[in-house]
Amino acid sequence: MLVYSDYRALSHPLILRKRAEQEPHAELFAAYPAGETLYFTAELDRALMARSAFLVFVRDDDGAVFRVEMKASAPLPLTAWDRYTCRVALGELCTEAGDGLFYYRLEAETVYGRLYSHGSDTEEEATLSDSAEYTGAFQLLVYREEYTTPEYLGRGVMYQIFVDRFFRGGNAPPREDAVMAASWEAEISQYPDYPGAPVANNLFYGGDLDGVRLKLPYLRSLGVTVLYLCPIFEAASNHKYDTGDYMAVDAMFGGQEALLRLLRAADACGIRILLDGVFNHTGADSRYFNRFGRYEGKGAYQSQDSPYYAWYRFRHWPDAYDCWWGVTILPAVDSGNPDFMDFVAGEEGVVATYGRMGVSGFRLDVADELNPSLIRAIRERLHAIRPDAALIGEVWEDASNKMAYGRRRRYFRGHELDSVMNYPLKDAILGFLLHGGAEEFSRISRTLYAHYPRPTGRAMMNILGTHDTERVLTVLGGRDLRGLSYAEVRDIRLTEPEREVAIRRLCVGYTILSFLPGIPCIYYGDEAGMEGGRDPFNRRTYPWGQEEERILSHYRKIGRFRAQYGAFLSDAYYRVRYAEGDVLILERFRESMRLLLLVNRGDSSADIPLQGIWTDLLSGERIAQTVRLSAESFCLLAPASGNGNKG
Repeated sequence: MLVYSDYRALSHPLILRKRAEQEPHAELFAAYPAGETLYFTAELDRALMARSAFLVFVRDDDGAVFRVEMKASAPLPLTAWDRYTCRVALGELCTEAGDGLFYYRLEAETVYGRLYSHGSDTEEEATLSDSAEYTGAFQLLVYREEYTTPEYLGRGVMYQIFVDRFFRGGNAPPREDAVMAASWEAEISQYPDYPGAPVANNLFYGGDLDGVRLKLPYLRSLGVTVLYLCPIFEAASNHKYDTGDYMAVDAMFGGQEALLRLLRAADACGIRILLDGVFNHTGADSRYFNRFGRYEGKGAYQSQDSPYYAWYRFRHWPDAYDCWWGVTILPAVDSGNPDFMDFVAGEEGVVATYGRMGVSGFRLDVADELNPSLIRAIRERLHAIRPDAALIGEVWEDASNKMAYGRRRRYFRGHELDSVMNYPLKDAILGFLLHGGAEEFSRISRTLYAHYPRPTGRAMMNILGTHDTERVLTVLGGRDLRGLSYAEVRDIRLTEPEREVAIRRLCVGYTILSFLPGIPCIYYGDEAGMEGGRDPFNRRTYPWGQEEERILSHYRKIGRFRAQYGAFLSDAYYRVRYAEGDVLILERFRESMRLLLLVNRGDSSADIPLQGIWTDLLSGERIAQTVRLSAESFCLLAPASGNGNKG
């Protein structure tokens, strides 16, 4: 045995493994139900001459520390490792709370003094340091035993619609202050002079809920099983994030009767509908604030005796008040106010009203800014009406450990959200497609699915673009729009060579998105080849009759794949089999069944060896030994029937 003067000369000083009593693939996760028991094994390089080892858990909620002694096992024969083991019942860490977020590390007394582990939640190998700082600690999320998420979010396809720009199906009259576009194809003429500048947002194209209903057969051809509608409540703007009346469906969208018609037709097609719940702020032009006096009754701006006055936070009434990111037409609501909470989540509140109509759930706008008590109340009310209702949050980061406004959010402990919009995954996919670096994609995707409870990971809303991001085709064309004025962004179009590259990349990207745990969400028109920069140019009208058929055809193929393998995908595990440079091999598996996705985003072909005989799920071709992937392409594989190979 070599003895080093410095422990840092050891190349692999520590391997920390874990297994679980119930979960057969504990190594894939850093989140477990409270009833689970974990068994840890630490293998320390014998050159450390370790005398003792502990796992030290710190509960994030209150800083409580739990030290678990590891027992020395018999030395591993023919190795240079000392082994230590321990058992951790997660319910004992949580005590009466029933859930918790923890950070832990190994502490070992060695010939070099006390050393501390530093590692990654997705790797078994770790380094050691004499620094007691809690950097590089492992994360452990413990969620409530009863926590479940809707099974349908693990299969099928979601589709996001910005209603005014999708399809015109009815003849609802425009409001008096609306500016109607000259034609469906007309360019957007309203945009800010500079970021943050005021804009009227009263340019309408006439899309409505009857238009969505009439296009349900088209949506079914894409494999759509869930529709997410941007806000439909009465509001002054075209985007409707400035709610005027939560209890009214906007008349320009066809009103409540149009929503009911859509709900009935969608249910007959096997499509569920989620609404956008904007409960962090209202419009200044609303029944509740009523700054411009358009509504009957007294709003908070008009009178301190208004029943809505306590909903808002005035620094100096009536003109100085909290608002969303300084936008004065969006006064912020105190979402923890008891009256507001009852209005939203009470027995006769907003959530209950639309839930009884047949809505299957909500996406919560700016969830980080909502009072956690309101989120819990919404979940309870939804589940009282529809036990399989979905509650999805707009969160742009890893939501398992999110800090927002000075406090840790508890989205996935079991009493708040089912899922979030998977922006980190979007960034990882687009980064890989644009720049390569399969290793970074692997790290990000494995970390996300490790950090999230398994029920959450299966329900993730996986996206490539939304109403808040540039169009994915424009991004994948390689255009950098930073620093350009709105007028310049309006006129940007990809060149033919750029568009060809972007189309290939998008087909690869949507396949990756659809292969991973969760539900892929199409932002309306991405499947048609729409381009566009930042808001409002990512909200142009759907180009009916002018779709890019290559993209549309591919999206339909993936929709059929999701339908065929839905039951498997909703419960299958995910792991990365290979990630280097431009090549990825991803796997979904459960028991003896598995699927592989092979990706080459490089500009030259790549040969990938295989064991056994496989079937290309999109072409039907049988493949053995080697797959040759052309530049910027993929191959979606299942074991050939009767092959019996496990990959």
